[in-house]
Amino acid sequence: MVRVIMGVKGTGKTKQMIELINEAAQSEAGNVVCIERGSKLTYDIHNSIRLVEASEYPIDSFAAMKGFISGLYAGNFDISQIFIDSLCKIVPSDINFEVEKFLAWADAFSEKHKIKFVITISADEALATDEIRKYF
Repeated sequence: MVRVIMGVKGTGKTKQMIELINEAAQSEAGNVVCIERGSKLTYDIHNSIRLVEASEYPIDSFAAMKGFISGLYAGNFDISQIFIDSLCKIVPSDINFEVEKFLAWADAFSEKHKIKFVITISADEALATDEIRKYF
């Protein structure tokens, strides 16, 4: 399962994500990982969440992001949920076909490994294609 939360800056995406992360900390049987750029969530989320600061790693493409997530899972098969805050800031990109392909990959990865994804995208919802909207 992939869920996308999309909106421009100031629409409450991060607040919504923090609530979902903290709910997952209480309800998920497996480990929960949050990938963010910067350290804005450090004091807002439960200390059991594995917080990964993406700028410490060379994630400059969606292929690198796929490899990064695959590596996280390969190192810990107990991951049950992954949160990605500001996908298009971690992997510098506009809303395009590459975002659609990444979301489709995440959906397939989710099905195969029983991992839930929640991903925020900082952009106007009007820019979302039908392929992105199906994850809203």
